[in-house]
Amino acid sequence: MTGKFGVLALGASLALALAAQPSAAETVKVGVILTYSGPAASLGDQIDKGMSLYIKEHEKDLPKDVTLELIRRDDTGLNPATAKRLAQELITRDHVNFIAGLIWSPNALAIAPLSAEAKVPTISSNAAAVNLTRLSPYVARVSFTLWQECLPFGQWAATKGGLKKVYIAVSDFAPGHEAADAFTKGFKDAGGQIVDSVAFPVKDPDFVPFLQRVKDAKPDAVFIFVPSGKQATALFKAYDDLGMRAAGIKIIGPQDIVPDEELPNMGQEPLGVITAGTYSNAATRPANKAYVAAWKREYGDKTPPGFMSVGGWDTMAAIFGALKATQGNPDPDKIMAALKGWKNPDSPRGEIMIDPETRDIVQHIYIRRVEKQGDRLANIEFETLPMTKDPWKELNPAK
Repeated sequence: MTGKFGVLALGASLALALAAQPSAAETVKVGVILTYSGPAASLGDQIDKGMSLYIKEHEKDLPKDVTLELIRRDDTGLNPATAKRLAQELITRDHVNFIAGLIWSPNALAIAPLSAEAKVPTISSNAAAVNLTRLSPYVARVSFTLWQECLPFGQWAATKGGLKKVYIAVSDFAPGHEAADAFTKGFKDAGGQIVDSVAFPVKDPDFVPFLQRVKDAKPDAVFIFVPSGKQATALFKAYDDLGMRAAGIKIIGPQDIVPDEELPNMGQEPLGVITAGTYSNAATRPANKAYVAAWKREYGDKTPPGFMSVGGWDTMAAIFGALKATQGNPDPDKIMAALKGWKNPDSPRGEIMIDPETRDIVQHIYIRRVEKQGDRLANIEFETLPMTKDPWKELNPAK
């Protein structure tokens, strides 16, 4: 629908959706937009399982007479047009009270203006685009930003990681560029040198020619960002095939390159790789031990939980917390007021809160090393950067 009359019609539909908001005694509807099909379906599966597990473990904690209904929609992957259409349908046809999920930043950026127009609280379980929360006052984030992980990691790599020269290699879309910019600033400000940079195609890249360029440049390390999941496994195969470890070139990056759920498929090549991240299922925090035990009871040992699963868990924790704070009233302004400053001291990843000013998450960032733990590889947290805010917003204050 395009043109003046299309915009008016959408506005009218969104107004009708607002009028249909349920009372506290009715079902609260959560529209979940995730990738359930295609090569990245494992990512949607992780978040969905985390959401479902939280509901099963905590449904009794909802206010009296409040029930929750998840309405799932498949965006099929990195597809902003599809994601936007699904969000429109959830708002105008299904009359959802929340939108949640959102793996891909471009998809989330397409949805954010709709959440503002319709006043639908929207929670990012994974999408990390740094400006997402500035596009709508009805968006909050429980995931992370790449600036939050990568700027302090760049500082750490130069001051404590023993690295002097680093090559940047990232996927050619917003999260990749944000990861590169953040690491570069942190690394250079701390005295490091960026040798060069290269960008991979987002979909089905052949990593070999790009990593060959890295190998030829002979840096101390290559900082890499690729979307979490199967691409990370393909990346390490290319790294192994080119003999880059034997050449003395380390891989470093954010947690996406060694996701917990993919480590069993990666062989031994990630051993020793250092990353910055928000979660490891090997962490010994009591809340994480309880989470991993609940996951195994519900889903078995075949696929372990990773950071995206915790994004789903904490999405539901935030929604439950907001509904409890409003006594079950899903009024969007009351919900957003409850989300601002919301805290959870017992997330599997440790203490978290939603910054009341930016609606971004504040959380610990962990420096982790892939180590052998029994007969498997695990991301072992060995240093904590406590309660880190998104530095991009501090460096670029809203006008």
